[in-house]
Amino acid sequence: MTDAALDVSSPASAGEEIRALQSRISQMQATKLDTRAVRTHPAIAPLLPGGSLRAGATYSVEGSTALVMALMAGPSADGVWCGVVGMPDFGVEAAARFGVDLERLALVPHPGDEWLTVTAAMADVVGVVVTQAPGRVPDAAMARLQARIRQREATLIVLGGWPQSEATLRITESSWTGIGSGHGYLAGRQAMVSVTARTGNGRPRRGRLWLPDGDELFRPVMELPGMAAVPPGAGAPSVSAVPTGAAVPTGAAVPSGAAVPSGAAASGGAAPLRLLREVNG
Repeated sequence: MTDAALDVSSPASAGEEIRALQSRISQMQATKLDTRAVRTHPAIAPLLPGGSLRAGATYSVEGSTALVMALMAGPSADGVWCGVVGMPDFGVEAAARFGVDLERLALVPHPGDEWLTVTAAMADVVGVVVTQAPGRVPDAAMARLQARIRQREATLIVLGGWPQSEATLRITESSWTGIGSGHGYLAGRQAMVSVTARTGNGRPRRGRLWLPDGDELFRPVMELPGMAAVPPGAGAPSVSAVPTGAAVPTGAAVPSGAAVPSGAAASGGAAPLRLLREVNG
C-alpha cells in the first residue's frame, strides 16, 4: 500500500484522524461543492442522470470496485477529497491508475462496530464518501446517514444495494481481450455498464466501456486502427474461459472461445494484470 493515502486502521483513532483531516482539507481542497453537480469520469458521465454525480445524493454500485473507482476519479481530479470506509480490499494502486489522487484519499478499512459513526463523520470532511455496509443497515440508521449526506452536500457511493439511491450501476456483460490462438496475455476488458435511475421511465442506460483497455485507460469502446468496434451485445473476439477465482499464470496457454468472468484473478504478464489483483469486478 502506498504511503500517500491516509489509512486509519484503528476504529479507536478513526474519529481523531478524521477531525485532523479538516485542517488539511481546508488548505488543499481545490474545488468546493458550490453547485449540486459533481463531475465524474467522462466515460461514465453520459450514463448518469444529468450527466454527473450530485452533491447530497447516494449512488449504489453492484459488485464492481472498478466502477466505484471510475466514479471517484472525476471528483478526485478536481481536487475533491474522497474517503473510503469499510473496504479493506480497496486497492490504492488500481485507484491511482483510474485517476484517483492518493494525496486526497482517506481510508478507514476496519471501522468495526462504529461503521455508521465513521461513515457519517467522514461526510463532514470529504466531498465523496465510498463505503460498503457490514450487513443489513436498520432503516432509522440509513435515514440518519442520508440526512447527514444531504446536510453536508457530500456524495455517497455504496458498494452494494442501497434504497433511495439516485442511480444503481452494474456490469451486465464482461469479456476480455488479448488471448490469441491458445496463447497470450489478458490485455483489456470490455464491459457493458447499465445504470438505472431512481426517477424516470425505469429503463436503464447502457454503454460498452473498456474497463480498462490495453493502456490501462477507462473509456468508451470505439473503433481503433486495425480493430473493428465491438457492437453492443457482442463479446470481444479471441477471449478464453477461466474459472472464477482461478489464477492466470504468466505465459499460460488457455483454450480460446469463451468469456473470462469478471472475478478471475491473474498473476504476471501485461500491465493490466496488476490491476486485476486489486480490482474485483
